[in-house]
Amino acid sequence: MSKALFSTLGCKLNFAETGSIAQLMAQRGITRIAPGEQPDFCIVNTCSVTAEADRKCRRLIRSLNNRFPQAKIIVTGCYSQLQPVEVASLPGVALVAGINDKLRIADYCAGIIDRMNPVVPSKELREFMPSCSRGDRTRYFLKVQDGCNYFCSYCTIPAARGRSRSGSISQLVEMAQQVAAEGGKEIVLTGVNIGDFGHGTDKNFSDLVEALNRVEGIDRFRISSIEPDLLTDEIIDIVAAGPRFMPHFHIPLQAGSDEVLKLMRRHYDTKLFAEKITRIRRLIPHAFIGVDLIVGSRGETPELFEESLNFVKSLPISRLHVFPYSERPGTRALREIDYVVAPEEKRRRLELMLEESQRALIEFSRPFEGTVRPVLIEHVNHGKSGGFTDNYLRVELTEVRPDLANKVVNVKLEKLSPEGDKFSGTVIE
Repeated sequence: MSKALFSTLGCKLNFAETGSIAQLMAQRGITRIAPGEQPDFCIVNTCSVTAEADRKCRRLIRSLNNRFPQAKIIVTGCYSQLQPVEVASLPGVALVAGINDKLRIADYCAGIIDRMNPVVPSKELREFMPSCSRGDRTRYFLKVQDGCNYFCSYCTIPAARGRSRSGSISQLVEMAQQVAAEGGKEIVLTGVNIGDFGHGTDKNFSDLVEALNRVEGIDRFRISSIEPDLLTDEIIDIVAAGPRFMPHFHIPLQAGSDEVLKLMRRHYDTKLFAEKITRIRRLIPHAFIGVDLIVGSRGETPELFEESLNFVKSLPISRLHVFPYSERPGTRALREIDYVVAPEEKRRRLELMLEESQRALIEFSRPFEGTVRPVLIEHVNHGKSGGFTDNYLRVELTEVRPDLANKVVNVKLEKLSPEGDKFSGTVIE
């Protein structure tokens, strides 16, 4: 029986797809390696959102080739789609599978010995390939949408993932029902631009949310990153009404300056963004609000960065996910924007935003000390038990409780860590 090792870099969508690849391979008799075993195949699902992501992919592939020289390395994901020739030149790579070919990797493995020349990824990315997987995690990741029609000046995702496309509501409801039948308690809705679900049809993301809200057996749904202009009042109202959609939002801002947002070709301004945050806080005061932000993008002068920092400070958010701007070949930014931020200045801005993120996280989390909240307990990891509250606060139990894995229990949040990123907690029985 053949064995495979699976490695995933990047977003939740990639994790969902890797899990589906593993399931398909298992159906063909190719199983995950156990500790100490040698793989016949190494499946690498890559990211290419930044130059650093590309470097991580290359390092991982070289490391796998050094550790398992006998294994055939199959590379898929955004990096392989955008740079197939570069990927194919890396040591040990036997196959490059583009976005369209991710869920066909199991079929390729059946004839891999005779297929030593990499597949050239198709540029026509129109097919939607459904994916729902847990992998080694407690939560399931349900892919509801793929691709993007937003051509932001700094981004290569439309080239890597193609145009926006979705599954049908009936198909996705059926997949959620299967998760419930398997005993799953939480599903995270993933995609490249999930708010654009249903593009080109008479259905939209709110229709999907309402349909999933009626699926019996699932305690929790979470909405992954959603564009602010696609986060409708109706969606916020559904989350506010509960009880299945968790009070947790992840909303990309990318810049707190209207001038920079225009240079980025984003589809909103700071006024709209602030209105969304205000509505969430008014209707769901305890909601966790994570915000993506890019620092040092082309065109972000010192004055515009200060404007962005001040805007971020004015928002009642819970945490920032901060990324330094990365030059990506083929983007509009390289052709249209002359002003470039020096690397050392990017690092300075990154540190300032990370400091603001920690301040916001502590300020949001501190009031929950001593309160009781529902926590989905994950499987024991590194000798510890814990999980996340409904509003996405990380909790580590004061005792190991393998008997509570995959159960939602009430936990008293005892003490917040100095960094503000984790509570100690005691189960209330």
